[in-house]
Amino acid sequence: MTDNPYDIVIIGSGPGGYVAAIRAAQLGFTVACIEKEETFGGTCLNVGCIPSKALLQSSEQYAFMSEEGKEHGIECKELRVNFKQMMHRKEGVVDSLVKGVAGLLKRNKVETFHGTAQFASPNVVEVTNGNKKIEVHGKNFVLATGSESIELPFLPFDEKVVLSSTGALSLSKVPKKMVVVGAGVIGVELASVYNRLGTEVTIVEMLDHVCPGMDGTISRNLHHILTKQGLTFHLSVQVTDAKIAKNKVTLDVKTGKEQISLTADVVMVAIGRKPYTEGVGLERIGIEKTPKGFIPVDQSFRTSQPHIYAIGDIVEGPMLAHRASEEGIAVVELIAGLTPHINYMAIPNVIYTHPEVAAVGITQEEGKGLGLQLKVGTFSFKGNPRARCVGYTEGMVKVIGEASSGKLLGMHILGPHASEMIGEGVLALEKRATLEELANASHAHPTLCEAIKEAALNALGRAIHM
Repeated sequence: MTDNPYDIVIIGSGPGGYVAAIRAAQLGFTVACIEKEETFGGTCLNVGCIPSKALLQSSEQYAFMSEEGKEHGIECKELRVNFKQMMHRKEGVVDSLVKGVAGLLKRNKVETFHGTAQFASPNVVEVTNGNKKIEVHGKNFVLATGSESIELPFLPFDEKVVLSSTGALSLSKVPKKMVVVGAGVIGVELASVYNRLGTEVTIVEMLDHVCPGMDGTISRNLHHILTKQGLTFHLSVQVTDAKIAKNKVTLDVKTGKEQISLTADVVMVAIGRKPYTEGVGLERIGIEKTPKGFIPVDQSFRTSQPHIYAIGDIVEGPMLAHRASEEGIAVVELIAGLTPHINYMAIPNVIYTHPEVAAVGITQEEGKGLGLQLKVGTFSFKGNPRARCVGYTEGMVKVIGEASSGKLLGMHILGPHASEMIGEGVLALEKRATLEELANASHAHPTLCEAIKEAALNALGRAIHM
């Protein structure tokens, strides 16, 4: 039992929780961080962002050697996948970063506890680890418990045949056939991994387009590119039932008035994630949740208990690791009496397919929905010299500005290294830059980022290379 209350107790050590803990320690608070798993880092580091990107990188290397190496003058006889080594490398990347987080918490003198946390009263949480139970007292609490995969009612996860993203990141062998339910970010990323490694992958999606929320032009182009890479899509369909027999799964899929069956070795369900707010004891202390399980907060991240705050995936909004980190820093600075800044319009979103997709700000469809008069400019990577040198010319940059003021409202990139390029759009939105300023900024030649300049010039009717 910890009788002396900590200034701040943080429940969860994902990108929101551990960052909040470190920043709180920097500000001079006494801090405790409680994590229910054996390792720190949450879903992102352990079974999400990091392992998926490691596998995406490894599989992309293999695809390059298989499909494009010869064109570059690189020939390799008997190229094959050592899947066990690929997984071993992925685990090594995760392990190094998880240990890094543990080291950061220790270095900043954050007291850590492993176990499941549940409120016993508004200022006390019980931490249960096996047969051991202790009480942790706090003056302020930050809930950063993250999210978990959503199951289909008739297709519960067994992580052997019916996979969540966690199971898909830990397969023992490359399956011959895979069906992915959901064409969102997680679905298309992990489908890409196994497609590159030789799996016959089919994606089924209720909506009529891939990656909901993406700019329409980018979505259509990505769908076209992924189809050319070998992925099969069934859009505007609904999975109605499933049967598992002899280590195979068969899905009944309704397509309009017809019903088809899809059989595969494994099915990955990627229909979204839900906030992890069960079992925390919120009902004991009067904190209510929305029907979808989110925790309502005010502009200062306060729940209905003013000394208890919530951030990240358990608060309605985009479920992004970097959003949680920004909120983790902001919430402890608010507790410290500072005035932190988060511009939600300038938080980017990335899809790590090949080519990558990155976006920040509004889409063209959102702008029209708001009744805005827009200036839109695009530029294809086919006209970009660096893209031709690299050999990846599919994709484009699209910029969206307000017609009257010329202020940049959004940037969308489908192309190589889009995840790195989008930083320019983030900074431009933060600084309230105009299309004119974006077009006038000098870019080194030859670089992929020149496509951003060209897209801005196109929006102004001054494109040079198109």
